[in-house]
Amino acid sequence: MSASRLVITGGLGALGSALVRKACEQGHGVAVIDHASRGDLPAGAHLIGGVDLTDAHQASEAMQQAHQALGGIDGLVNVAGGFRWVTVSDTKSDDWSDMFAMNVMTASNATRAALPALKATNRGSVVMIGAAGALKASAGMGPYAASKSGVHRLVEALAEELKSEGVRVNAVLPSIIDTPTNRKDMPDADPSAWVSPDALAEVILFLLSEGARDVTGALVPVTGRV
Repeated sequence: MSASRLVITGGLGALGSALVRKACEQGHGVAVIDHASRGDLPAGAHLIGGVDLTDAHQASEAMQQAHQALGGIDGLVNVAGGFRWVTVSDTKSDDWSDMFAMNVMTASNATRAALPALKATNRGSVVMIGAAGALKASAGMGPYAASKSGVHRLVEALAEELKSEGVRVNAVLPSIIDTPTNRKDMPDADPSAWVSPDALAEVILFLLSEGARDVTGALVPVTGRV
């Protein structure tokens, strides 16, 4: 995989950190856009912190900073998002709007902000984080699964809109990711059956690569043994 200039949103979280580390190990230029203002990054990675990606103006300004830091943008990974477990009967209006904002609007705003740079390379690639749980929702997953279904439809629509402009758009659909938070919330589960952040990062980097040049509009399940 030739070196690319990658922007990773939510790059300070569990999955984002694994992806940033692997991307840097492979020699890619990396800019991280995150709501947090500080965090540990590999040498050479650029942090653009304190950004609310639900705000289109902030997303645009942050992407301009990333473009300047990297000298261009070849790939974008929209890791930024959120999760909330709540039964439909217990939901409030904020549960639905918050999930939509954190998962759909962050991805939409970041992608729209990056599109001019991605089109300019004629080999641009976007990877979004969907969810296997949005294919068939479980109890307590209503707002989350609905918002991730929105991410899936966003991927499909963008792939059709951009396939003649040299930009590919795909998504990975993980099951449970092996993170400290999930281990704490599910102490009786077997985390060896879950998807490791490193394994998921490898799939993402493949979708960004030249090896996946003919793949667009794909929703790729990455579900471990769950």
